[in-house]
Amino acid sequence: MTHDPLLSLAQRLPAMQGFPTVDELRADLLSLHEAHPERIAHAVLGRSRLGEPIDHFAIGDGPMQVVIAGGVHPNEPIGFRTVQQLVRLLMEAPELADLAATWHIVPCADPDGARLNESWFASADRAAYFTGFYRPAPGEQVEWSFPFEYKEAWFDHPIPETRALMALFDRVRPDVFVGLHNAEFGGVYFYLNQDDAILARELRELPAAFGLPLDVGEPEMDGLVRLDDAVFRAPLARERYDHREARGLPPETRSGGGGTADYLERYGTTTMIAELPYWTHPDAADTTPTDRLYRDVVAEKADALDELHGLLREILDAARPSLTIDSPFRRASEAFVPGMGEAARAERARLNDPALGRLATVAEVFGNREVARTFRLRFGGILRRALAAEVDAGVARGPVRAASAEIDAAFREWLAAEKDTELVPAPVAALVGVQLAAVLATVRRRRG
Repeated sequence: MTHDPLLSLAQRLPAMQGFPTVDELRADLLSLHEAHPERIAHAVLGRSRLGEPIDHFAIGDGPMQVVIAGGVHPNEPIGFRTVQQLVRLLMEAPELADLAATWHIVPCADPDGARLNESWFASADRAAYFTGFYRPAPGEQVEWSFPFEYKEAWFDHPIPETRALMALFDRVRPDVFVGLHNAEFGGVYFYLNQDDAILARELRELPAAFGLPLDVGEPEMDGLVRLDDAVFRAPLARERYDHREARGLPPETRSGGGGTADYLERYGTTTMIAELPYWTHPDAADTTPTDRLYRDVVAEKADALDELHGLLREILDAARPSLTIDSPFRRASEAFVPGMGEAARAERARLNDPALGRLATVAEVFGNREVARTFRLRFGGILRRALAAEVDAGVARGPVRAASAEIDAAFREWLAAEKDTELVPAPVAALVGVQLAAVLATVRRRRG
């Protein structure tokens, strides 16, 4: 990559460890606003379901409207660091004035959910991560609770956090929107909502500049349109519906409503997502063919998801009649446990695809295997927290105590197997650098 002044800004970030809590992030940005009220405007967009403020900071007065939102999935806090660094660059780097933008920054769109993940924010330890992991049920996720109506699918009860973002979108009509997401393992990949070959190439080249691998293995969704290596066109919810329908699958019950890209389609907004891994592995970037058929690798993942679904469903079904606490963990489990069965059926529905008749690459074997390992820790961990909430509150009846003990034993066994993954924690500054550079590249491309 030739010298790029915007890339150079992202490469000069200070070393950093872990991620700020909701309170730490808010205090940091409010202190910058209070020190520079003439340059950083602050408002509260709305309140979360538990009454937490959803902050909005605005910087600049250029004609291009750019909205950046962190924490749209509360288990993805890399964006918290990106927001902190972006605000400082906007204050300090004259190069960014050439972008002629007004920057609207929502540092944490789901403070309630983020608080339920804070126990692992300071650590790169996988045991701490999965023990304290929380992801809301789809209808309670900011990213997937926008209004949506298509064919037999209908969703029209966005949560307050989503309504706050909708109000901002409707007011500023963004030219660019970036939701600050991240993945968990392997390498870096991107989504764009437009078929822009130039921007796709720029994004594809970014991770290497920060010493991070691309993820060229199994995409996280079947049927994605590839724009470049590890760069995909972000599918709209109706496109996902049509793809499932073509596979003979019913609408996905765990998908909630529409996403940000669906809502922003009305404004012609350029949407970009940089998915960054907490832990990297060289296999994620290895396109060497193995001796295994791609179809067999996918079938093995489907078997693992089926097995996981059977175990979690059995445990949840045994406990459900005696559950008393309507916790977010319980609601998430009620969505994700059947979701594992749906995921398995979706994998089996594509086994007759001729494209799966070739040899799988090292990256594809790695990605499919790690998805199954990650899902059991993710969703088994959430169910474990749901049942532990009853036990810890002293209201657990015998079936709940037995179910809690069963999922706890399975979860500990899965954690013990993590010692064999050989995943390496990625430097936080490199992750933030890629995300920040991707934001700046997208804004510059839209301006151009």
